[in-house]
Amino acid sequence: MYPPRSNRSNQKKKEKRARRRIIWMINLFLIAAIGGVGIYYAAEVQKQQAEPATNEAVVKEQQPADQEDAKGGDELDSPEPESDADSDAEQDSMEATSPESETAEDESVSSGGETTESGSKQSVKGSEEGQKGTETAKPSNSKDNESSGDQTTVPQPTGSGKNVTINFVGDIQFSGKVAELLDKNGYDYPYAKLGSLFKNDDLTVGNLETPVTLGGSAAENKTYVYKSSPKALAAMAAAGFDAVNLANNHILDQGVEGLVDTLTYLQEYGIAHTGAGMNRDEAYAPAYLERKGIKIALLGFSRVVPEPTWKAEGNRAGVAETYDSTGAVNAIQEARRKADLVIVVAHWGEERVSTPNDDQTRLAHEFVDAGADLVIGGHPHVLQGVEYYKGKWIAYSTGNFIFSKSTTEETWKTAVFQAECSAEAKCSMKVIPYEAGLGQAIPMLGEANKLLLEQMTKLSPGIRFDANGVASTS
Repeated sequence: MYPPRSNRSNQKKKEKRARRRIIWMINLFLIAAIGGVGIYYAAEVQKQQAEPATNEAVVKEQQPADQEDAKGGDELDSPEPESDADSDAEQDSMEATSPESETAEDESVSSGGETTESGSKQSVKGSEEGQKGTETAKPSNSKDNESSGDQTTVPQPTGSGKNVTINFVGDIQFSGKVAELLDKNGYDYPYAKLGSLFKNDDLTVGNLETPVTLGGSAAENKTYVYKSSPKALAAMAAAGFDAVNLANNHILDQGVEGLVDTLTYLQEYGIAHTGAGMNRDEAYAPAYLERKGIKIALLGFSRVVPEPTWKAEGNRAGVAETYDSTGAVNAIQEARRKADLVIVVAHWGEERVSTPNDDQTRLAHEFVDAGADLVIGGHPHVLQGVEYYKGKWIAYSTGNFIFSKSTTEETWKTAVFQAECSAEAKCSMKVIPYEAGLGQAIPMLGEANKLLLEQMTKLSPGIRFDANGVASTS
């Protein structure tokens, strides 16, 4: 016998109310969980924003033992070669096949480059004047601490609020023992001691001396061949890198396939590039970036090329080389007509040599004469001095930055080269000392900091670096 209809109705109502209570309890739990996550995220953001600046906040963690094969020195523990080839041999080979008297193409090489990666910067650091802000937040090692320098003849950027702060670093690769270290400690490990230095500037530029690919074919006839994971670029973008130079002697270590993958991943992670491409025009074309209303042209050229087939010629993929400087000079002159600030990143010189050779000096002066406002060099894997030529700064070698480690102690020294420039292309130069540890950049503090700045002064005729790393003419 069925229960009366009224009893069944009451029972259904009770069950319905019970279900509603359960649903409300679930909703309340979800709301509380979401609120908790929001509070935690806000606290973490506040914590990150409140963290002290780089050289004050970083507590030096223990680096892995010096067990890494590296450019610039004897290998410490490397059963398989995974570092740089003899660059002198590479240069001799290249000069034998491409003498500097060789006639370069006279065609304009920056046509079409105006759209290169310009918008992608916003995906890394936000809009130029959004996330950075009109008044850029400066780390404690910024130009705010610069001494007065009574004898300084270097024109300083204006105080109009439209100056841009640009950080340049040296050679970067994530292969071999560095890759093993990052697989263990995470791909953000290289930047753990940088604080917000690259997030608070307007532009961060490095030399990416490795293809980034999961495929490719290793280059033959090279002692050292690199290959890095795409995860490394995601971490670079998150650390604040905006652009990289690809004009170097490793970007084709995994062939054209590796270069194509590298270009694809750079675009995916919003990192601009220059110095290599799928044809000559792309390789020589600048990356145009805009910060605070200042249009910046970034170009990259290499005078260290393993073999002639690496040169970008016609429709052949490759790097922008400068054994004959005609193509580089033409590209700089074209960029000068379009940009407020023209920056050249050059790959040149001799490994483990702390003074620039005649080719470096000659090319640097040619670049400035053609219209470059800043020239930043790399490849020697040790620091070289700076020069103030015709009112423009030249940094001949920035050393290693994120790299392996060798027995040559000079390769352990590096720096962030920080320029502050106005819309009129008047720039100051500052050096922030770092140690190039195995796969990680570590701030130099105290006496080590002082000694490196003194060394930079000795390496830079006519230039003095004060206690804050600010360069002035002596």
